[in-house]
Amino acid sequence: MNPIRIAVDAMGGDNGHKVVVRGAIRAAKANPVKIILVGNEKKLANALRKHKYDGDTIEIYNATEEIAMHDSPRTSVESKPDASIVVAARLVGEGKADALVSAGSTGSVVLSAAKNIPRISDVRRTAIATVYPTMNESKRDDYLSLMLDVGANVQCSAEELAQFAIMGSAYVSYVRGIPDPKVALLNIGEESSKGGEKMQEAYKMLKRIPSINFVGNIEGKDILRGMVDIIITEGFVGNIVIKTLEGAAKTVGRLGQLAFKTKITWKLGLILLRKGVAFIKEVTDYSEYGGAPLLGFEKMVIIAHGRSNAKAISNAIKLAGKCVRDDVCGQISRNIRSFEREPEREYDRLTSERYPSVD
Repeated sequence: MNPIRIAVDAMGGDNGHKVVVRGAIRAAKANPVKIILVGNEKKLANALRKHKYDGDTIEIYNATEEIAMHDSPRTSVESKPDASIVVAARLVGEGKADALVSAGSTGSVVLSAAKNIPRISDVRRTAIATVYPTMNESKRDDYLSLMLDVGANVQCSAEELAQFAIMGSAYVSYVRGIPDPKVALLNIGEESSKGGEKMQEAYKMLKRIPSINFVGNIEGKDILRGMVDIIITEGFVGNIVIKTLEGAAKTVGRLGQLAFKTKITWKLGLILLRKGVAFIKEVTDYSEYGGAPLLGFEKMVIIAHGRSNAKAISNAIKLAGKCVRDDVCGQISRNIRSFEREPEREYDRLTSERYPSVD
């Protein structure tokens, strides 16, 4: 059996290609994958020469251009056809690689994937999903929950939110091993009548999907309680939520440092709590999770954090490989097809085609 091939944008991210190379070598040693490093051939070859690794597990694919984190994603993707992220996405789209990993700017990754990798049939919009730590009130073995979309789209329709739920459920079930994961819709209240017409329609639609375990609306105050496995929201809201949580984690860490320096009693207390503090640091460390899957394409795309270190890159490659082995994209495709072919929805589609709106 041929190994799973992962195309890695070696020039993306804040920490440079040398960190990506170290992460790729680490992943190649621990996982049965073939890694294709896409980027400046000379720079990558020089970086690889400084490490010991099995030469059959890593290869270089030359790309002469780069897209920096501060560059305009749309302008750069259109004007730099030989940029590392564009070339890496093209390799995946052409079937020369099975998945894509990049720590580059989210916009450039999303646009490169959209330009080169086919979207799953019937998927209206792709979505970025990310895990975040919770208080795990549901008492699962896994203290993480998933939220999507967190930035691929600004606004979505009710049907697109329903598709996000289907995609997120497949991902959580197959990658994180949670059977029948609980799905909630982020809203301003728990009642089905909250949130305006779109959110009310999304609620009704989610209730009717047999393949997901929809438990209703969830409010912002309950996001961190860990009562559900998946939270569905629009990208604009999801991005603000996730970045707020990230900022809050940094703030707590900073306050702990200040407290440690202020009073001897606080210092002793923090020493006693060092195991708990270490655990909090671990569960909020993005390098543990690898990256955020961009769901909705026929091939898996993993967006690693821009500040990814070698460990994070390695875990992102590992995650991509697991998604391919578990055929997550295939399962999403089958579930979306089932949802879109429901008799009631097929009737609505045929009616709209026969009697189109005049608006």
